[in-house]
Amino acid sequence: WFWGHPEVYILFIPAVVMVTQLITTFSRRPLAGYVWTVGALLGNAFISFGVWVHHMFANGLPTTAMGFFSAASFVIAIPSAILYFAWIGTMWGGRVRFTTPMLFALGFLVIFLLGGITGVMVASLPFDLQVTDSYFVVAHFHYVLNGAVVFPIFGAIYYWFPKMTGRMMDERLGKWSFWTMLVGFNVTFGPMHVLGEMGMPRRVYTYDAGLGWATLNLIISLGSVLFAAGTLLTVLNVVLSLRRGPVAGPDPWHADTLEWAISSPPPDQNFDAVPVVASRHPLWFPAPLQLAADSDDELTHSQGEQGALERTSPITSGLDTLPERGMGIPRPSALPCLAALGVLVFFFGLLVSAALVLVIGVIVALAGITAWAWRTEVDRP
Repeated sequence: WFWGHPEVYILFIPAVVMVTQLITTFSRRPLAGYVWTVGALLGNAFISFGVWVHHMFANGLPTTAMGFFSAASFVIAIPSAILYFAWIGTMWGGRVRFTTPMLFALGFLVIFLLGGITGVMVASLPFDLQVTDSYFVVAHFHYVLNGAVVFPIFGAIYYWFPKMTGRMMDERLGKWSFWTMLVGFNVTFGPMHVLGEMGMPRRVYTYDAGLGWATLNLIISLGSVLFAAGTLLTVLNVVLSLRRGPVAGPDPWHADTLEWAISSPPPDQNFDAVPVVASRHPLWFPAPLQLAADSDDELTHSQGEQGALERTSPITSGLDTLPERGMGIPRPSALPCLAALGVLVFFFGLLVSAALVLVIGVIVALAGITAWAWRTEVDRP
């Protein structure tokens, strides 16, 4: 549990970023309380290392230790609540569009909220002693993990699929997938709370008849089939959209981040000229997006210009990140792979204690590194 419980909150971090992006885009409004949100996210990551013992309250731990970890398990609800208020505030002042990605973000809010409430319940020592190693705990962490991982990932798939493939996914099929998954999930894991309070233990292969658990377990099995069907609808949506989905265009969502400023799917080089970012929402403020150009303007100048054959990237100053000069980007080369191969051979020689293999690895690695470093601007086409 020292690893397992912080891991849940570490998984929560990318989910927060994905959900924040979805809510911001489909509310057409910058995130409310940005600084508070970032602080809450860091607080969640830090406090998560102090909550894991609430899974071991029934093991006979010292009272002081149980009191500390119980308090930490309560306190971690505070940064999570800050995140929720920020998301609600963003939607409250915006113009919400209920697209499929937004629906999955809202599903995340509902499911993770319920998982958080049961998390506060198991943080209470008297209650936890009653449900330890029961199906209440199974229900709790599935609400947390599915809410914090699965639903945000599905929302992100629908959101970034047009950028990755250049085609839109079917909205009607996506909404069917969402509602089927939402209902199926709650039918599957909701009754587990009741089973846990009825005493049904976890990690047991089968149970005797007549314990009063059969009906709820049948409902759980049916719900799992429904949840799987909702997942398969998204898989079907992906397959069909790859073949005949509508052309997406650069920015079908009217989003605010840089990836939507280029074609879908993106070209190999992403940008022909380096974009100048002046806010957290570069496609909204200011609009249109500025690009670094060969000019006297210190905010946008670089050593290269849009469409240049020589690939360059501006080198910026340390504090204000203003472009100072251009840096040439080398052409593709197999020499780094040769150097990596030599390092691989070297470490393999260490494993098998073979001096000849060690020498060969060193020679190959040094040859690759030397040839790579020896290249000059003259070598570029």
